[in-house]
Amino acid sequence: MTRWFLVWLLGGAGLLSAAQPNIIVFMVDDYDKYEASVYGGKVLTPHLDRLAREGITFENAHVTSTVCTPSRYTFLTGRYAGSAYSAEFLELFPKGQQSLPGFNVELEPDNQNVAALLAKAGYATGMVGKFHVGPSLSDAEFRQKYGLHEIEKNVPFTPALNRKKFENEKGYRKAVKDFGFTWAKNIYWDNTKAPFQSHNPEWTAAAAVEFIERHHQEPFYLHYCTTLLHGPNGSWHKSLDKPRVTGEGIIDADLNVLPSRGSVMKRIEQAGLTSNQAGYLWMDDSLGLILNKLDELKLAHNTIVLFVADHGSGHKGSLYKAKGTEVPCIMRWPAGMKAGVRSEELIQNTDFVPTWFELAGVKKPAAYRMDGVSLAPLFQAPHEPVREYVYGEIGAARSIKTKTHSYIALRYTREQVAGVQERQRRELKALTGLSGGVSRSIATHPHAYTGDQLYDLNRDPDAQNNLADHKRHAGTLAQMKQKLAAELKRFTARPYGEFVPGGNALAGGGYDKVFETLRQAAVDKKPKK
Repeated sequence: MTRWFLVWLLGGAGLLSAAQPNIIVFMVDDYDKYEASVYGGKVLTPHLDRLAREGITFENAHVTSTVCTPSRYTFLTGRYAGSAYSAEFLELFPKGQQSLPGFNVELEPDNQNVAALLAKAGYATGMVGKFHVGPSLSDAEFRQKYGLHEIEKNVPFTPALNRKKFENEKGYRKAVKDFGFTWAKNIYWDNTKAPFQSHNPEWTAAAAVEFIERHHQEPFYLHYCTTLLHGPNGSWHKSLDKPRVTGEGIIDADLNVLPSRGSVMKRIEQAGLTSNQAGYLWMDDSLGLILNKLDELKLAHNTIVLFVADHGSGHKGSLYKAKGTEVPCIMRWPAGMKAGVRSEELIQNTDFVPTWFELAGVKKPAAYRMDGVSLAPLFQAPHEPVREYVYGEIGAARSIKTKTHSYIALRYTREQVAGVQERQRRELKALTGLSGGVSRSIATHPHAYTGDQLYDLNRDPDAQNNLADHKRHAGTLAQMKQKLAAELKRFTARPYGEFVPGGNALAGGGYDKVFETLRQAAVDKKPKK
């Protein structure tokens, strides 16, 4: 594969001769769009502001799933999580049965993912930070293969435990490489847990810079996933006092690759902010380190930098737009993209992998399933649509969003309905949890446990007034259902409600008592003040 090829940018000046672009995906954890300064948030993020000035800010970017694992799976594959086909996923949801995507998804061993295919095209492909799309550490076969230790969470610190943590991180690097990455370092396999439950952006940023320096003379793809801004705001501030807590245990010395930790609060206070905003600036410092390294090595011109969140936080685990599927998304590529532009066009996280493949000149295998569209046309024509709607899925919920409306369907399987009717504790916990399809939104959305929900996003962006039963909106509802049916029919052997009948899927209607039971279970589950 030659370093040079022809890129076709739709809406631009025709054929543009350019080197294969470097690609950096800078992914933030649990970040609501409204919190970002670019979208009006009262935070201090000068490097993110710079990225927006020099690139395109997407006003209508969405993720298809709103918990970490399925969303990250889609970012790495361009596929819907509901179409995953790992052995574990197929054991849970055999073909012909409705799938319930959530934390049960992982990358497949056939390596049909962006890192593996770009590597075959001559790219160095690096993974740094939070992975969260591999087998569980409770899997004995997985532990044995990579020499991993099963580590209990929330246990006291000991030197022996620290050694196990160190050895596990080295095993994780090998596992990541077996998924097709050519390079991996400073990996968090999943979320941090006590006694190592602290953020350390220096640890991940140092690895990111090392990767760029090592591979700056060849095309590279870097998948950089910071643990910020996961967890409550207070956890960010507390982490500032623990500079040696990392994903490989407690290390011997401070890293000192970012502006000093002491300066974080000084800069925050000078800006009139509080410790609640510390995490945003700290995250921005690591983005700045990467941008500055690109400048230093004269790589910025032909490097695509994507800043994006894996999902929202406020309505995590639901398919509502605000604080849920909608995410901050800013992209810069001086060699091939307009600068200082805000695009209102709909995009979703299935669309990044097709974009990377197109720009890298990668021809995907015929068997590679991809559910996205290339975003390359938006780079020169940011106000011309590339898709009519975006799709969403989590647990038993599915959704379609256009620029004006949102439709959410909630269709439980036969097994789920029976479990709720029998008041099975496990089923009640699952359907009121993060992968149930509704999750935290029950506290703020009166119609969360409703089979059909239709919202006018222009008049009701917070989705409070369900229009599904209003006769005057029957036409819009029918159109949205048709769009959902069309999208669901693209899945292979995956029924869903009456949209794609079969297997254990149940048509909507007829189990209002199930919704009522779940509403009550959600209320009972809420901690007492």
